Amino acid sequence: WQGSNPGAAGMWRLARAGARAPPALAAAAGAGPGSGALGGPEGWYEWAAQSAPVHWAEGGLAALQEATGLPCWAAIAGGAAVLRTAVTLPLAAHQGRLLAKLENLQPEIKELAQRLRYEVSVRGKQLGWSEKVARFHFAKNMRRIVSELYVRDNCHPFKATVLLWVQVPMWVCVSLALRNCSVGACGPAVQEQFSSGGALWFTDLTAPDSTWILPVSLGLVNLLVVEIFASQRKMPVSRFQRIVTHFFRAVSVVMIPIAATVPSSMALYWLSSSLVGLCHNLLLRSPAFRRLCCIPRTKSDSDTPYRDMVAALATRYSFRKQQH
Repeated sequence: WQGSNPGAAGMWRLARAGARAPPALAAAAGAGPGSGALGGPEGWYEWAAQSAPVHWAEGGLAALQEATGLPCWAAIAGGAAVLRTAVTLPLAAHQGRLLAKLENLQPEIKELAQRLRYEVSVRGKQLGWSEKVARFHFAKNMRRIVSELYVRDNCHPFKATVLLWVQVPMWVCVSLALRNCSVGACGPAVQEQFSSGGALWFTDLTAPDSTWILPVSLGLVNLLVVEIFASQRKMPVSRFQRIVTHFFRAVSVVMIPIAATVPSSMALYWLSSSLVGLCHNLLLRSPAFRRLCCIPRTKSDSDTPYRDMVAALATRYSFRKQQH
């Protein structure tokens, strides 16, 4: 993996060629050391690990290392930063625009709902509707009105989930690509480069982090992201929102032991991706950056978002401490 090693460049060219190989050859290439640890060759895991998108991720990682000459650990961290900045940051800005439009629609929706409720009440008295029938007609017409508003402002809530549908598959593909490199599925030469391409305490990227520094750091960063967003809510929190928040807290904790059992290359990528994502999320709170991304201003926007964020976190946890 070192840029000064001609054999490494040739080895990575062979690794990229594997991404273009026929499926049978790609499957044969995956039969390296440890390839059966999480499932047989016909299992879904091995099928996913030898899929074309995963080989594309391997080739992209190889191209980045060859172009920059970075060591393995730096290429992994840099690749995470490049992917999050080039792919997910624009999608996150798009999501921010949609959510801002949705928030700005709420007063209009509330006003139309009050007007519709009055009209349904009057119509119901004229036609002798029962309360159940009146509720049915109100809900039916309200759905139609809200859908028309979404079309008018081009802000259907489903469009805000595009970030999720792109980010999760990309995260999985890169993780499997790093797993292939770590267990020898890309060839013993790649695995050897990974085994000596780490830094600091994780010098062997093919082995799990025995110190648990990477896994615990990953859990703390993910928990910080969850708590930051939980502290920013200015509206009353629904039961569903509380459940979702607790779910992501649990996922953040569960990821710690998982990250401690996978190769350090994967744990390093997960931590790098989470750190870059945290930075991007904080950046998207900046009023200047939001204006740059053409995100509409909303009633809940603050001119001092970071100060408010720290104050909200301090208030939340100081209150909990007093309760205990």
